[in-house]
Amino acid sequence: MTYTALIPVKSLAMAKSRLAPYISQDEREILVLDMLHHVLRTLRQSEFFERVSVVSADARVLTQAKIWGAQALPEERDGHNPALEAAALRELAAGSSVLLTISADLPLLSICDIRTFVERSAQYEVVLAESREGTGTNAILVRPPLAVPYLFGPNSLQLHRQAAMQRHLSYTIYSSCGLALDIDTMNDLHELQDTCCNCLASEDVKLATQNL
Repeated sequence: MTYTALIPVKSLAMAKSRLAPYISQDEREILVLDMLHHVLRTLRQSEFFERVSVVSADARVLTQAKIWGAQALPEERDGHNPALEAAALRELAAGSSVLLTISADLPLLSICDIRTFVERSAQYEVVLAESREGTGTNAILVRPPLAVPYLFGPNSLQLHRQAAMQRHLSYTIYSSCGLALDIDTMNDLHELQDTCCNCLASEDVKLATQNL
């Protein structure tokens, strides 16, 4: 099977708006790019993926993605889910048989997380990673690509589960700190900083928080 991965990234000007009252625009952009770098590096070091692509409408994000060894895919459609669907269709046409779509803001993501996630795809057609609050989807691995539609947004975990069941596809939900902790609020950032202080985080993660 051919494994590929997509990482969607919002425009930097819109990045992490819920953190705007607390940290500057420049700091938010640095945080987003550092976390993206960490996710990209982890996926590449796992050696499971023939191709890793970043999907974004932001030229700076796409340029940086290419520097870091990823394929840069400009958004072809308006809206998060339609843009991902267009990118997934390209992956399918290029020969992808298993597609991982994963958040760019997972600073604790590890190779072990990726290995376990991929291994479960041998048994299940849909593998989901839940967010920390248990309602969002931080990663979805689908065999074949687009076997279920992209349903990111409120309560996406339940919507993805329902879509799998409606299509009679086998699915499982994987929970881990590395796939659950995404950074949207100051509480998320404080938890990340505590982890870094406890020396449990990688150098990439420490870079993402050292100036905040």
